[in-house]
Amino acid sequence: MNMIQAINSAMDVMLARDPDVIIMGEDVGYFGGVFRATAGLQAKHGKTRVFDTPITEIGIIGVAIGMGAYGLRPVPEIQFADYIYPALDQIVSEASRLRYRSAGEFTSPITVRSPFGGGIFGGQTHSQSPEGIFTHVSGIKTVIPATPYDAKGLLIAAIEDNDPVLFFEPKRIYNGPFDGHWDRPSQNWSKHPAGEVPTGYYRIDLGTANVARAGEAVTILCYGTMVHVVAATVEEMGVDAEIVDLRTLVPLDIGAIEASVKKTGRCMIVHEATRTGGFGAELSALVQERCFYHLEAPIERVTGFDTPYPHSLEWAYFPGPVRIGEALKKLMRDA
Repeated sequence: MNMIQAINSAMDVMLARDPDVIIMGEDVGYFGGVFRATAGLQAKHGKTRVFDTPITEIGIIGVAIGMGAYGLRPVPEIQFADYIYPALDQIVSEASRLRYRSAGEFTSPITVRSPFGGGIFGGQTHSQSPEGIFTHVSGIKTVIPATPYDAKGLLIAAIEDNDPVLFFEPKRIYNGPFDGHWDRPSQNWSKHPAGEVPTGYYRIDLGTANVARAGEAVTILCYGTMVHVVAATVEEMGVDAEIVDLRTLVPLDIGAIEASVKKTGRCMIVHEATRTGGFGAELSALVQERCFYHLEAPIERVTGFDTPYPHSLEWAYFPGPVRIGEALKKLMRDA
């Protein structure tokens, strides 16, 4: 399966297993979603289980929170992560606080799916990576898969979770892994081991990182599309890097991070979101606090820039092989 098919399969499995699961969003029903992630689900499970909503993000999330409080498990889709901002108040002020404010009497078991990130020439309104905003908010879990296998297992776990989950889907790798070289032919998931996805039920517990590549020279912390860009870069450079795919930012598998950095003595963080206040800053602080006496060089960060996502200069903004390679050389030189 590609990632779209894996995500579709996860929702199909959960709709069949749990009558309280509801799929909702703009064009998710008859049309099957802008990326076809919900294709066929309405025809199979009915219009009361998979249905279209008006174009109002705050309304979509507000209704989903109410459904969740009354025992349903809504899976609302925000068509692009760039459009999640109108729903920010509902997510931050209501969904994330409901369990705390009601002393556990009510929960908000909603899973908000949304494609995010660049690499598709979407410009400033279809390429943003807002994950860092939500990791700052207590009561929200933030999940970002890097493979079809992980996408299905993590999405099932998210839907089963009793807390609100932001499930960001890296749209650049919907159809195949990406090595960061935009001018090379596209790849697909059929030749990748993580493209082998079981058709039935399985879950990957939230808060469990994956060592995507074992190594001894340096630890690279990343997630989503960047897992594949980093992997291709270290292979081309011949660096014995250990790549830790975080999979979930909150809850964070700090144990896996600490073990890897203490083993390698060096740490680099890569994400596509803007640099200032990005999740990489939190990772850097955590590594500094927990691994300071094991570090043999300063922590490096490779991120997007503190600008709106440009269209014509997308590949300068996108953390690709050149910028990752330069940071790796500096990190190894400083060691």
